[in-house]
Parts: sequence; structure tokens; C-alpha cells
Amino acid sequence: MDSGAAASGIVPRGRVAAMVAFGCQGFVFISTTTRLPLFSERWGLGELSLSGLLLMVVLLAGLGSVVAERFAVRRDSATLLRSGFALMAVALVLTVVEVWPVFLLGLALYGVALGLVDASTNMQAVAVEHALARPVLPSMHAGWTFGGILGAGLTLATPGVPVTALGVVAVVPLAAVAAPYLRRVGSPTVTHDVAVPWRPIVMVGLAMVLFYMVDTAAATWGPTYLDRTFPTPTSLLALATFPYLIASLVARMAGDGLVRRHGAVRVLRAGAVVSAVALLLVVAAPTWPVAVVGFTLLGLGAAVIAPLSFSAAARIAGDGVDDPLLRQARVDVVIGRFNQFNYVGGLLGAVLTGVVGADNLRFGFAVPLVLILLVWPLAKYFAPVPTDAATQPGARPGAPPGAQTGTSVQ
Repeated sequence: MDSGAAASGIVPRGRVAAMVAFGCQGFVFISTTTRLPLFSERWGLGELSLSGLLLMVVLLAGLGSVVAERFAVRRDSATLLRSGFALMAVALVLTVVEVWPVFLLGLALYGVALGLVDASTNMQAVAVEHALARPVLPSMHAGWTFGGILGAGLTLATPGVPVTALGVVAVVPLAAVAAPYLRRVGSPTVTHDVAVPWRPIVMVGLAMVLFYMVDTAAATWGPTYLDRTFPTPTSLLALATFPYLIASLVARMAGDGLVRRHGAVRVLRAGAVVSAVALLLVVAAPTWPVAVVGFTLLGLGAAVIAPLSFSAAARIAGDGVDDPLLRQARVDVVIGRFNQFNYVGGLLGAVLTGVVGADNLRFGFAVPLVLILLVWPLAKYFAPVPTDAATQPGARPGAPPGAQTGTSVQ
């Protein structure tokens, strides 16, 4: 991306479009998951059957992420993102059809679309970050959190609406298809001439696994923890997750500036300490309000781990590649594969917390309490490797590798 393109507003429009895409994804995801009890009631599903369907969605989301990785070489992320949103709109309509095989097909397609959109929104986000040459991933992910808050609010505000009304939500991803995403200009002729340094990428990926373990534990088991451990009023069980989402939004909105001032390593290590203290409050809470404070602090501490992980993986993938088209293609491929750490962490968080906490969820939340501290040693892999990129013609001071990419908006 040259300075003329940036000045013309291409990158700012692409940034807004990517944030809207994150918001649409969060809105649809939370709108769907918060209505799972209605789906369960409609089809007479027990906990085991419902868990099996959720596992199917997660596995197919992994498949969708693989598809994004495979096509990222020849198809830019804007095309992949539009395809994912279109598929998601179709899937949402199918899930409300009162025919069991059609419902299953819709749920399966939603899983694939989820993986496609997850991967390609992050491809868009790192392309914007490289073009602007400053941290923007945390605020990008804030779009997802904001969309999730709106989705949760919609569910809370429409308790008597039948599940068939979920089909209306399909309008959201359908509208997102038309957003002005960044396009990659041209196609790379070579994509395999430089080996990808997978070891540091995997180390960064482990940090993201840890985040999604914590995030899934809070979202999946938080309300149940309040319900089983304390005499919490039923109407207040959502306080395990809603303040967590609000705190996550605040942390992500502040994340760009914090990383610019203090660096990713310090921000991550501070977040790990805050998260551990928060989970200690949850585990040792004498009353439900103290546990709610713990969940809220957890959102503040952990929320930036995922966006900074994608940012670091993209930087590492692009290091040492001079051709901008080749670099962006390689980054997109790596992000497609890297996104699968998301689903690994989600599955581990839901399963480990539930299994260890089968008799007492205090023990279940002790698992992420211990594991989140591993972010401290992993944080060193988030430090940028010093290069002479700043001395290259056209490079801006402080610009990350890959900051000058060939992109446009369509």
C-alpha cells in the first residue's frame, strides 16, 4: 500500500469494513448460541445430543478455516470473506426450517461458514495493520465483542420470540457481503520459495489456545458456576458473561494504544497476571458478587491475547519476504492455518473445565487459573525481530515488516 492509496482513504475504508465484518460475526454467533435452548426444546435434544451438534459445528469450522487456507494463495481474503458471509446467510435460513435433515444441513453449513469468516476477517485485519504500520488488531477484535454484546442484548430483549425468527438475522451477514474490503492487487507467481518459521508461530499459537480455553470456560461455565456454587438469583446468572464482554470490549479498544506505548510483550504479561488474579477471585469467591468481579477482571486481562496472537503470527509469516504480493499471500495462508488454534482452545476450555469441575466448578476454574500464567513465558515470541526495514526506500519509521502491500478496495 503506497502513501497515495492510504491518503485516498482506501485503507481507512477497509479498516471500517473489517471492523463491521468482525461485528457481524460476533452478532450472528452470539445470537445463535444464546438461542440453543430454543433449538434444544424444538427438537427434544438432550445435553449429550446438543453437545454432539456443537462438536460438529466446531469441527466443521476447523474445516472452513482449512478451506480458507487452501484458497488464500489464489483468492484474496475479500473474496473468501464475502463467500463465507453468503454461506452463513443461507445456513441461518436453513436452521429455522422445521425439517430435521434441513436443520442439520444448515448447522453444518454454518460451521463451515464460521471457519471461513473467522479466518478471512483476521486476514483482512492483518492486511490493514500492515498497511497502516501500527497496531490495530485489538480494536478490530473489539468489533466482534461489540457485535456479541448486541447479539446477547437482542436475545435478552426478545425472550418470547420463536426460534424461526432467527432467520431474520441472515440479513446481517448478507449485508456484510457488500462492505468495501481490502483487495490484493494481482496474484503471486510463487508461494513456496521461503520456508515459514512454524516454531515461533506455534509458540504464539499456544498463547491463543490458552486465551480461548479461558474465554470458553467463562462463557460456557460461568453462569452454571454462579448457579451451582452460590444462591444466585436466576435473573442475574448472565452477569457471569455480560460484564466479561463489556470489560473485553474496553480492553480491546484500549489495546492499540497500550501496545504502541508499552509493546506487546509487556501488555501480554500484565494481562496474564490480571487474568490469574481474576480467576483466583472466581475460584475463592465467598459470594456471587465477588465472582462477578473476578469474571469482569478476567475480560480486562485476557481480551488482547487473541488479537495480538494473530498480529504476531502475521508478522512472523511475512518476515524475510520482499515481494509484497507473495508476502500477503503467505500471511493469509498462515492466518488460515493459525486460526485453528482458536477451535483447539475452545474445545479444551469447555471439556477440561467441565470434567475437572464435574463435582465442584471451583476446581474446574482452577485449571485456567494455572494455565493462563503460561502466557508469561510465551510472551517473548511476540517481540518483533529487529530488521533494517526502516532504512528501505518508502518505509515508514516503526513500520512492521510487510507494511507496504499492494491492496485496493472493492
